[in-house]
Amino acid sequence: MTGLTLPAPAPAPAPHGGLTAGDSLINTVTTAAGHLLALSPAELAVNLGLSAVIAAIALGLAAVIHRLVSASLKDLAKVEADIELPAARALRWGRSFAHIILAAGAAYLVLVVWGFDPIAWWVGASGRAFLRLIGRLTLLAVIFIGALEFAGLLIRRTMGNLVKSARNPRRAAQLRTLSPLLRGVVQAVILVFGAMILLSELGVQIGPLIAGAGVAGIAIGFGAQSLVKDVLTGFFLIIEDIVSVGDTVRIATFKGEVESMTLRTIRLRDFDGSLHIFPYGEAQVIHNETKAFSYAVIDLQISYGSDVDTALATMAEVGAALQRDPVLGPKILADMEVLGVENLKESGLQLRGRIKTRTGADSSVTREFNRRINAAFDKKGIDISYPQMRLVLPQGTEPGETLAAKTS
Repeated sequence: MTGLTLPAPAPAPAPHGGLTAGDSLINTVTTAAGHLLALSPAELAVNLGLSAVIAAIALGLAAVIHRLVSASLKDLAKVEADIELPAARALRWGRSFAHIILAAGAAYLVLVVWGFDPIAWWVGASGRAFLRLIGRLTLLAVIFIGALEFAGLLIRRTMGNLVKSARNPRRAAQLRTLSPLLRGVVQAVILVFGAMILLSELGVQIGPLIAGAGVAGIAIGFGAQSLVKDVLTGFFLIIEDIVSVGDTVRIATFKGEVESMTLRTIRLRDFDGSLHIFPYGEAQVIHNETKAFSYAVIDLQISYGSDVDTALATMAEVGAALQRDPVLGPKILADMEVLGVENLKESGLQLRGRIKTRTGADSSVTREFNRRINAAFDKKGIDISYPQMRLVLPQGTEPGETLAAKTS
């Protein structure tokens, strides 16, 4: 293997008095190509073999680091989320930097195997200029990545403290909804700003780019009116506190608990585990069943032969007993309203009542009320009606005689 140094040759000066980046790149590539063509087949085979060994060692080390970091992340996943998140991010960034260092080291060794001298190129004019550019870009990248992480951590901690200090559960739910949206908007602004500065460091004129982005944004706005409608509708839904994460809502024929709200969609988790995703623009009417309070609506059907007044009094007694219950009592906000006979059904009388509860407690109160009212009705001889079939035989037909035999 013969050594080769890759400082750029000194061509004619550029009009501005120095070498252009294009001249340096062309001279470097030309010199490297000439060196490779001068190698014998045996030297090519040896260099390829050594390069493969170096690449295999680098990949093996990268796999070991990845496995070690993954094991540490699994251990951190068992810790509380507020403690786990910063450490997990640090491990992921450390793994990425370790992979970069391995890749750079392997590339350096491969260049040395092929007879190139990267250090000599670095100390040349082209290398120094490239190193200064990489240094500036790396510094800016570190600053903006740090700003992204700091902004996310600051918003997460601030909103978390506000949620813990909120006296109203409704206000806490609204803050939990706003936290990921605010974090996403702030990080997106930092990301766009950082990309523009990095492009300017690379020599890209960002003035025409910003103007073109403005024109493109107007065109996209006209072509994506539904997207703009979704974003604006979701913004006002959150600001006006119409719905928040944790609410039980019904949209069209779908009902579930609000699992998350993004800038464009609302996601409901159904009781059977199904996840329903609606763009805000399609959620024209939202039925929020847990806004400030809920009602446990009780519908009972008794037979026509039962004592209605006794049944209504029994409903009130069971409702009062629920208020005295140490578990369900704190969830009930007012005395039970026994509304009376709601409807006359074919198989019995429909009685209706309701119990005002805290948000989300209506289901548990309803289930317990149904369990207790069934036992109370049994004690007082009140029959809960159910569909029955009554067979009416023609006059003169004996009970054991079929109609077919009678007509024959």
